Amino acid sequence: MGYRNLFPREIFAELERIQRDMDRNIGRSPSIRGPSKGYPAMNVGTTSGSVEIYAFVPGLEPSSLDVQIEKGMLSISGERNADAVPEGTTVHISERFSGKFRRLVSLPEDIDSGKASASYRDGLLHVSVPRREAVLPRRIEVH
Repeated sequence: MGYRNLFPREIFAELERIQRDMDRNIGRSPSIRGPSKGYPAMNVGTTSGSVEIYAFVPGLEPSSLDVQIEKGMLSISGERNADAVPEGTTVHISERFSGKFRRLVSLPEDIDSGKASASYRDGLLHVSVPRREAVLPRRIEVH
């Protein structure tokens, strides 16, 4: 008596493709570590004098990025085009995000948005937002 597999091997590849399509349509980007929290990946930190934001956006032109501060929120948005796939190629795994993106970062109340600066180099966007000097801690000498 021969054994018949009820689930052909291709069904698992098809289920993975469906999951990727669903993730892409609801705005989640795939990651080797599981579902990510958003694209682009970001690091946000503070110093006594500023808020420092690093966004990892390789393969984009600096002019295609839109960075704004409005009502205490930093907005980073843009669009990453899909990678070109040669005709006749079947894609089995595609983990690079493509499409429009927007990330928001809530900033503290003591920032000076008029002095914010942004730079882009080697796929890394760095936004620095200084704190207002009036609210910076200051040591007062006692005589």
